[in-house]
Amino acid sequence: MSTLNSLLSKNQQRTICSQLGSVKLKLLYKATVHGFTGAAFHQQCDNQSPTVSVGYNVSGYVFGGYTKQPFSQSGQYVNDDQAFLFGLTGGILQKYPVTNSAYAINMIANCGPYFGEDLVLVNRSQPVTYSNPQSYYNFNPAQMHGNDLNLTECEVYLVEESSELEKPWRNVIWENGKRKELMESIKNYKPPDSSVSQARVLLIGQVGAGKSSFFNSINSVFRGHVTSQAISGSSPTSLTTQFRTYSVRDGRGGKPLPITLCDTMGLEDSKGAGLDVDDISSILKGHVPDFYQFNPAAPLHAEVQGYRKSPGLKDKIHCVAYVIDACKVSIMPTNLEDKLEAIRRKVNLLGIPQLVLLTKVDEACPLVKEDLRNIYKSGYIQDIMQGVSTKVGVPLSCIVPVKNYSGELELDLNCDILLLSAVIQMLRFTDNYFDELSDRLGSTELKD
Repeated sequence: MSTLNSLLSKNQQRTICSQLGSVKLKLLYKATVHGFTGAAFHQQCDNQSPTVSVGYNVSGYVFGGYTKQPFSQSGQYVNDDQAFLFGLTGGILQKYPVTNSAYAINMIANCGPYFGEDLVLVNRSQPVTYSNPQSYYNFNPAQMHGNDLNLTECEVYLVEESSELEKPWRNVIWENGKRKELMESIKNYKPPDSSVSQARVLLIGQVGAGKSSFFNSINSVFRGHVTSQAISGSSPTSLTTQFRTYSVRDGRGGKPLPITLCDTMGLEDSKGAGLDVDDISSILKGHVPDFYQFNPAAPLHAEVQGYRKSPGLKDKIHCVAYVIDACKVSIMPTNLEDKLEAIRRKVNLLGIPQLVLLTKVDEACPLVKEDLRNIYKSGYIQDIMQGVSTKVGVPLSCIVPVKNYSGELELDLNCDILLLSAVIQMLRFTDNYFDELSDRLGSTELKD
C-alpha cells in the first residue's frame, strides 16, 4: 500500500503534540484508505499505544480523543486517567479530560475508537459519529463537532517520542549574567522627560489573568525571594477593587525603581460588572488617585475626593499592558473582546503604546511546563500569540509571554529572565510614548 497522507496539517499536529510533550505523530489508520469498518480499524491499530484518534465531518469540524491504552476487541472498559477528548478550531485545541477514568475507553470490535459511552468514531462500521456526553467526558457537542455526525474521514495516529524541538523563533540567553544585565538596565533607566521619574504602566486584563500576580512576581525578582504584596488569587470576580499604583523597590528598604505598575479592577464580560470602560480614559489621563474605589455602576467623576483636575505628565499613563491568560484565548467571550477593542481605541487616541503580557504559558503548553526555556520553541505558544494578535489588534512583536510566580517559594532563573524581559519592553515602549509626545508637540509648534 502507498504511503498514507495525513489530513491533519503540520500546525494541527503541532497543536495536538503540544499537549503530549516531546512527541510526533505517525499515521496508522485512514478510513478512506483502509475502510470505514471496525475490523479495518482494529487490524491497523490494535496493540498500539498511545494514540490520537481524529474525526473530520462534512461541516469541516476536526475533533477526536487521546488514550495511552492500546486498542483491542475485548469488549471491556479500560482505565485511563490521561485520556481526553478534544475539538480543534483555528489552531486552538479545546481539551475535555476524562471525568471517570475507569470507563475511559471501551474495546468494541465492530466500531472505531470508542471513548467511554460518549464519543465513537466509525460507529457500527459506518462513516458516522456517535456522540452523547454522559458522566465519563463533559463536552459541548455544538462546539466540538457542530452536531454534524457524518464523517468524511477518520484517522488514528501513533504517538511516538521525539527528541526534536523546533528552532527558537526568538533568541533568549538563559544565563544568570543575563538576569543581572536586565536588572541593571531597569535600575538605571531614566524617562526622557526630566519632570518624570518613573514610567507609569497600566495593567488591564480579565479577572484572574494575573495582573496583580505580575507585580508580585517583578517585586519578588528584586527582593530576592517570592513575595505577595498585591492581593492576588483565584476568584470569579475581581480581587482588585481599587486603583493601585505599585512601586517596585530595589531590595528590602531599597530605592524605588524607575517604573510604577498601575493595577485596575479586572475586566468581566457581563455588562455593569468589572472595570468600567469609561473609567479607563480618566486613568490614562492621570485623573484617578491611588486607592480610588471602583464602582462598575458609576464611572469616575470630577467630584470624587482626590480627583486630579490638572494632572502632570508624571501622573499620566505612559504604556498600557493587556494581561491575557494563554489558556483562555480560544474561549474569550465576545463581550470581552468588544471591551478590549473599545479600550484600545481610547488608548490609541492618546498615543499610548500597547503590549500584551501572555500569562500562564506553562499551564497552556506541557512542553513549556517541562522546561520554560522551550517557550520560543513551542509552535503551540506561537499559534496562541498569533491568535492574541488578531483578537487584541497588536503586532506579534508586541506580545510578551511570561510566567508569574504562584505556588513557588524560591525564585527561578528562567522565570526571572522572562519577567525582566517584559519590563524592559515596557520601558522601551515608554520611550516610544515620549518620542510620540515630542513629535506631537513639535507638530503643534510648527502649526503655531
